[in-house]
Amino acid sequence: MNIRIFDKELIHFFRRVSMPLARIGLFVIFFWFGLLKVIGLSPATALVQDLFVNTIPFMPFPTFLILFGLFEMLIGVLFLISGLERLAIPLLFIHMITTLMPLVLIPQETWSAMFVPTLEGQYIIKNLALIATAVGIASHLHPLPRR
Repeated sequence: MNIRIFDKELIHFFRRVSMPLARIGLFVIFFWFGLLKVIGLSPATALVQDLFVNTIPFMPFPTFLILFGLFEMLIGVLFLISGLERLAIPLLFIHMITTLMPLVLIPQETWSAMFVPTLEGQYIIKNLALIATAVGIASHLHPLPRR
């Protein structure tokens, strides 16, 4: 097989699978991590609690953690259902604002030195890949019809 033909076929394959793969990837991450919060097994609980104490301590933390986990699970499910991406994407961006907050509000837990993130900081910064994936999905949506 000619390298150019192989290249063309590979690109065609990636174009076919990119959207389903992006949707499934976002579903798995959001649903799984949300479920871990709901059932009380999330390794991010301490970080979420520290952020909670610094921002919105108007409800019991266990209640907030369950609601936050359910919110994450909802985002994941919405990415799986064709036509609901328009709802999932703004919810994802609201979620990303909250998850990026520790980088600024609790830097002692997210940075070990300037431009040197802790493991928690790296966990947060990787969300840029989730944002890029959501933007990629949004770029493939069809414009809403005129009414």
